[in-house]
Amino acid sequence: MHGQARLAAGRTDQGVTPFGRSHTLDVLRGLAIVGVMAIHVSQSFPSNIHAVDYALMCGWTGVNVFYFVSAMTMCLMWTQRTETSPTRKFYIRRFLRIAPLFWLAIPVYLLLNGTGPSYNAPNGIGPLQVILTATFLHGFWPDSINSVVPGDWSIAAEMIFYLVFPFVITAFGSRRHLYLALAIVLHLVNVCLFKPFAFALFSAYYGPGHEAFVWNALHLSFLNQLPVFLVGCALFFSLRDGFAKSDAAIFAVFIALSFVADRATGSHEFNYLMINLVLGALVAGCIKLAIRFQPIEALGRNSYSMYLSHFAVIYGLRQVWPLVDGLVSLLIAYAVTAALSYLVARATWHLVERHAQDLAHRLTSAGSGRSTIRPTVAATATSMR
Repeated sequence: MHGQARLAAGRTDQGVTPFGRSHTLDVLRGLAIVGVMAIHVSQSFPSNIHAVDYALMCGWTGVNVFYFVSAMTMCLMWTQRTETSPTRKFYIRRFLRIAPLFWLAIPVYLLLNGTGPSYNAPNGIGPLQVILTATFLHGFWPDSINSVVPGDWSIAAEMIFYLVFPFVITAFGSRRHLYLALAIVLHLVNVCLFKPFAFALFSAYYGPGHEAFVWNALHLSFLNQLPVFLVGCALFFSLRDGFAKSDAAIFAVFIALSFVADRATGSHEFNYLMINLVLGALVAGCIKLAIRFQPIEALGRNSYSMYLSHFAVIYGLRQVWPLVDGLVSLLIAYAVTAALSYLVARATWHLVERHAQDLAHRLTSAGSGRSTIRPTVAATATSMR
């Protein structure tokens, strides 16, 4: 509690300005879900034009934009709130924001996709995969990643980040260099130690022919994603308090060490790091410019439900689609997917999410402790993925 108060007291009036509204964060979430839908629609409804399909495949970066926005929003919420038992209340809010809709998605996708063997579950889906998914631990076991709920690897990473976030921000405060230092250490541990060891272990476990599956699962693992969140936290405090030459120096060290480690181990994570740093710079730039665009903001406010539901929408469209693959088919399929996913998101908001957030509000407002938060920040929390 006292650490949180020091964080709030330490912010500058000038630094708060970029985060004084939720509009740009919603735009970024909207752009992220636009990209995520693009890659999955293009996979099911290819244009057969290499340049177009390749460009849409780059939509995977939308998930990483979600990571940056999530980290920044959590830092914003933590530094702006003044309340008793902040960690407990943080967990309640995050759990009730993510879990109800995710749990609803589990039986839906089990019904749609079945439990038989697949690329993401070579031995099929059993109780272990379902239990790990329902408890948000699926990011730690290869054949539970993306096997029960499509795209659930990012939900695993988000939830584990939420688990460790209060401890990290309480320990580090606004000292953004510590977030970057931890990101460097974890990146090097993953590249030099964990990934080679885990690849050998799981390749032997699943047997010959599954090396690509194991390699991809380790790329999606939480340990490989956590540095992205930590860089997002550092960017938040840099935007709030102002950038310094030391920030650039640390990023340069990060890039150099990652390059050396990548060449020494063959982990192939250096390119991923560089893409994430570029994305982080773009996210920071959008926030500095206070970008706004209402249609994209509307998608951003409903991005979590759209993320979970668009896989089912694409599955349904694929069963009844009357057009042959091509550019026209792709464009129409994308428009229909976006529209239907948005409608599903609005429905789930009224049927599920609104009630879960009301419950979270009651649970975190109970007792004698007071919780204060600026109205604009509350708007950000409501739209948080």
